[in-house]
Amino acid sequence: MQTPHNIDFQLWEYIDGLGSADERSVIAELIATNQEWRRKYEELIHFNASLSENIDLDSPSMRFTRNVMEEIARYQIAPSAKSYINKKIIYGIAGFFLTLIAGFLIYAIGQIDWTVGSGTSALPIDFTKINFSKAFSNNYINAFMIINSVLGLMLLDRYLAQERKSWKKQEG
Repeated sequence: MQTPHNIDFQLWEYIDGLGSADERSVIAELIATNQEWRRKYEELIHFNASLSENIDLDSPSMRFTRNVMEEIARYQIAPSAKSYINKKIIYGIAGFFLTLIAGFLIYAIGQIDWTVGSGTSALPIDFTKINFSKAFSNNYINAFMIINSVLGLMLLDRYLAQERKSWKKQEG
């Protein structure tokens, strides 16, 4: 037996034009022969017609856009990256690391024994005989480089803390 929910569902599919041709013909026959189906079909057709006639689309008020923009303006909008990234900090970090690399290279070149060259090479240096273990195994040099790295990072931290304080003063 057909339940009212099942009848409604099948009739809505028929009204919307869904389903196969066989299903549509069976429903059309049921509407023509069955009083309950016909009554429900006419009720749904009347409801469908009233939906399209009585619904008015509401448009937003004339001031809607302005209200939204004013509400957004109340909040602090994040500035672009150029305004809050200080280029001096970037240049300072780059200079620190370039100085560190240059120091390593100067020390490594200073440890090369220049008198032990072979005359067969086009270059006066035989790179296979360079002993890098001398340059980087000295405890004093390693300690010096570590201390310099830590001091450079501490200096950078102090500078960023001062900049952060100045940014907060500008916001407040």
